[in-house]
Amino acid sequence: MILTLIKDAGPWAWWIFGIVLLVAEIAVPGNVLVWVGVAGLATGLLSTILWDTSWWVWEVQWLVFAVLSVASLFVGRTWLRRSGGHSEEPTLNMRGASLIGRTADLIDPIHNGRGRAKIGDTVWIVAGPDLPAGAKVKVIGSDGSDLRVEAI
Repeated sequence: MILTLIKDAGPWAWWIFGIVLLVAEIAVPGNVLVWVGVAGLATGLLSTILWDTSWWVWEVQWLVFAVLSVASLFVGRTWLRRSGGHSEEPTLNMRGASLIGRTADLIDPIHNGRGRAKIGDTVWIVAGPDLPAGAKVKVIGSDGSDLRVEAI
């Protein structure tokens, strides 16, 4: 029944399939379905043009769709990589790196290279030269969830 419906829809089946894939990109982000959807729309365009030819059978259509999907994925990924890999907030998801340059007070002394400091409302493990509790430090780097500090 579904195959008959698709066959009766003619080239519109490809147009609908491409649009469904583009809409599905909203629900399943990852920037893949958009390019496969573009391939579906391109196959729909070709089907609209070539529908009455004897050689434009479903096997050829799916082969064209597969080739166009791979090609559009390659072109799309290349284009995205070249056009916009720069963020306005490069440290957005790197909390430790976003604290570089800030100052803090040690709440526990740095002993044997490790201590604790409070920055904002968070207590961080810090690494640096031995310093007493209450000393002012400046964050100079991060290593995972630990901050590297130096005395001010």
